[in-house]
Amino acid sequence: MSMNLIKLKWPINLQQTLLGGQSFRWTQSDEYFIGIFANIAWKIKADECDLSYEVIGELPYPTDANCLRIKVEKPKITSKKGLVLYEQKYYEQLLNKYFRLDSNLDEDYNIWIEAHKHFKSKTSKDQTFITQLDQEIVETLFSFICSQNNHISRISSLVEKLCTNYGELICSTDGRSFYNFPSLEKLSKDEEMESKLRNLGFGYRAKYIAKAAKDISNKGGVKWLDSLTRLNYPKAHDELIKLPGIGPKVGDCICLMALNFLEAVPVDTHIIQVAQHYIPEVTKVKSMNLKLYRKIGDTFRSVYGLKAGVAQTVLFCKELSIFNEGEPVEKKKKKK
Repeated sequence: MSMNLIKLKWPINLQQTLLGGQSFRWTQSDEYFIGIFANIAWKIKADECDLSYEVIGELPYPTDANCLRIKVEKPKITSKKGLVLYEQKYYEQLLNKYFRLDSNLDEDYNIWIEAHKHFKSKTSKDQTFITQLDQEIVETLFSFICSQNNHISRISSLVEKLCTNYGELICSTDGRSFYNFPSLEKLSKDEEMESKLRNLGFGYRAKYIAKAAKDISNKGGVKWLDSLTRLNYPKAHDELIKLPGIGPKVGDCICLMALNFLEAVPVDTHIIQVAQHYIPEVTKVKSMNLKLYRKIGDTFRSVYGLKAGVAQTVLFCKELSIFNEGEPVEKKKKKK
């Protein structure tokens, strides 16, 4: 099957965007990236001008619940070719939204380079751009509950276990099976989930996942999660950290990556290191506390503005040793 093309406004760095701790459903095979979002298994690659994509397999996607978040029109005309379920325009809409291809990311980079010498030192030689993915709330929330005290490859493994045990099979090809991320309903109705996840190696995270699924369902499910987008950032963050397994950092990851609060700045060990370039006294700090956490986030927002979280994502990727030149991504591990 030939690949379809989407013209790019700016060249995208797929490796650092997809493998840098935003999503945990992507793998790299030579120049291609294979992953899952929107009930679709994708094969994509990018050059300076185009994003190329192929639909490997899919399940029907545009349900009422999904459309609350994805905010694209339900496709009314199915493809007549028989190879995919919907018309090409639908897949392009999904990719445009997921990668934020309509944003002026190149202009944002220039603004951030002028804003601080540290950003300039890390990115001035870049020929491609790291974009902020726009992801679904349910997958993002539970993926980042899995992220606590974990490195990217193990988070990916745990997320995959959630999908294979609770998700639906999308397709199998070339010896590999692809599953969608399970629905909130599926996660919340399994009374044995905690024990099952512990047996699968989730450890203490199993309790948080099981309890969070039930709590969200009791609050109104996906509609309650979507209602958070209509709050301001601080209020949405406050609501999230009331859930089991969600502290300030995980709450900010969810705000940034799934609720479109681009000012949210997740602070982990990597960003503490980065913060030393902005707050010199951070070098003397031995452990994180809420006061320091907020100070780092506020400092980033004062420097980088309403898209401080996106600038943070770029700088986070620059700290990851998995992207060091000449070292295979799959052989490196870093905590998220």
